Amino acid sequence: MSKKPCVVGVDIGTSSCKTLAINEGGEVLAVATEEYPVFTPAPGWSEQDPEDWWKAVKVTLKDVSQRLEKIGYAIEGIGLTGQMHGLVLLNQEGRVLRPCIMWNDQRSAPYCSRFYEVVGGETEFLKIVNNMMLPGYTGGKILWVQDREPEVFSQADRFLCPKDFIRFKLTGDFATDVTDASGTGLFNVRKREWATDLIQELGFPLSMFPPAFESSEKTGCVKEEVAREIGIKSGVPVFGGGGDAVVQNIGVGAVEPSVLSITLGTAGIAAIASDRFLENPGGTLQFFCNAMPQSWIVFGTTLAAGGSLRWFKDVFGGLEKEASRWLGKSAYEMLDAEGSLSQPLARGIIFLPYLIGERCPHTDPDARGVLIGFGLHHSRNDLVRSVFEGIVFSLRDVYAEMEKLGFTVSQVRLSGGGAKSNLFRKIHADVFNSEVVTVEHGEEGGSYGAAILAGVGFGFWPSVQNAALCIKFETKTQVTPEHVEMYREFFAVYQSLYKTLGPTFKTLSRFQK
Repeated sequence: MSKKPCVVGVDIGTSSCKTLAINEGGEVLAVATEEYPVFTPAPGWSEQDPEDWWKAVKVTLKDVSQRLEKIGYAIEGIGLTGQMHGLVLLNQEGRVLRPCIMWNDQRSAPYCSRFYEVVGGETEFLKIVNNMMLPGYTGGKILWVQDREPEVFSQADRFLCPKDFIRFKLTGDFATDVTDASGTGLFNVRKREWATDLIQELGFPLSMFPPAFESSEKTGCVKEEVAREIGIKSGVPVFGGGGDAVVQNIGVGAVEPSVLSITLGTAGIAAIASDRFLENPGGTLQFFCNAMPQSWIVFGTTLAAGGSLRWFKDVFGGLEKEASRWLGKSAYEMLDAEGSLSQPLARGIIFLPYLIGERCPHTDPDARGVLIGFGLHHSRNDLVRSVFEGIVFSLRDVYAEMEKLGFTVSQVRLSGGGAKSNLFRKIHADVFNSEVVTVEHGEEGGSYGAAILAGVGFGFWPSVQNAALCIKFETKTQVTPEHVEMYREFFAVYQSLYKTLGPTFKTLSRFQK
């Protein structure tokens, strides 16, 4: 009896690999997860062994394929996603030369200015790449290895992003996609091709750079020996896929310019699709190729969204942590309930969530957290609510930069761990003056989005936009009209505080080294 077709999405996350299978109706058939370690050989450094990813991929693919076998499905396509900006260097034999330098590694920060120098300044660099060179981007890591590890660089034949190393192991082919290439800082986002003149000016061999495909294009097929090991048929096509910050939006169906996607993890990401290329004035936002042909994505990242709430829990949440053991609820659920007992605007308290500096719209490593406006009449509930509201304001601040480019949204799609919070959903609705939606499998948006891209490539759907119609809503939160103007006025105060406190942050940073 012939088996029914399905496709798989593989997500190479920072802490684990998640592999997920869906059918042509978008139904999740099987999920498997496998963890691996992160290494910090020096302060500010962050590395992983690419072979650990490969072991995890084999374990999860084998697990999923065995479960699919039992229910009469066969894998017909594989889509890939994963952490962006990582640097994997291979020699001519395809052997890994050094551990991957990860997205959150800060060692290349002093090298960023070099990219501006070779083209005549930041403005000229923006004209080529349409993004500033951030310390996390892959380009600075290549320059660091070239300068600090010349013996490694001399052996380097290819570089790959994390998910593309898995592609190489699956298929034997070197390739990337336009979304991950956008996150290197060496890609012409307008033309959707490598910025070859810039690359040569920097002294990088063009031969190191893999061809960049669109996200639903076929890039190779699973090798026979690999297929045997993981229990699938050989020749299964592997599609382009994309970087996780982009593919997450596909996984929640945020594929139209009227839908804003917000991911609430440790960091916060606000992203919106654009059907036309836009200039990036001042480089405040990030402009990447989207995982759909002739589409781009505009996004900005705040560094301590869920991270701010976790900090509050760890430092001030002893009561919640203790009570959670007795009540069978998480400490976060209890904080959600406490904040709900306050009222909108937290009775006049504002929290600035700049606990580890900020990236967008203020690129300022010296910025720090602020709690302002509290007095003897305030309760703990007010303080808790102010933290929730400050996190949402930080994301609204990112969206304010998008509004300057002409974007307006009619819906916010919320995903990540913070999307479970009723309070977060309600504050987002009122602050953004928009319906807030969560979707089924939103926490698995990366692997789900990668599976969608494979499904489009395989032929389940004619386009990503068509595939997004399969995604089912989980919750809908509506605006409370009388709160909107209150939050608009309060948000203006929030925005004014950074302008006032910026010099103070610089002064304080001298005492925090």
